[in-house]
Amino acid sequence: MKAWVDEAVSAGARLLLGSGVEGTLLKPTVLADVTPAMKVFCKEVFGPVVGITRFRTLDEAVELANATEYGLQAGVFTASIHTAFEVARRLQFGGVLINDAPTYRTDQMPYGGVKASGNTREGPHYAIREMTVEKLVVLNGVSL
Repeated sequence: MKAWVDEAVSAGARLLLGSGVEGTLLKPTVLADVTPAMKVFCKEVFGPVVGITRFRTLDEAVELANATEYGLQAGVFTASIHTAFEVARRLQFGGVLINDAPTYRTDQMPYGGVKASGNTREGPHYAIREMTVEKLVVLNGVSL
């Protein structure tokens, strides 16, 4: 991940916070002026890295978000319930969290992605279905 952060900074992103390494762990990092060509924008960063990208319209924001080949979870921050539901409907992600980070999860909710982030869901309901073999038995005209 540190290489991706360094690559983004070399390509014009501004380092606002972090980017240091503590042992083998990357410190929380915030980058501004991130572009779609940077790995920290277009790849799944499984680390404490936040990239900030400017947009002018809601349509542009949705287009930027959907342009990735991944689709695990997205977070939308807004005071408008109309905007929240419009964006949630249009985003191509397995989960959309309104006014929370897209890392929130409880076992009762289905969790999973779309596109290159997977095509299945996790959680008790899905685990039970995965471990169950359904069988149809038709009983017709049997007497005891």
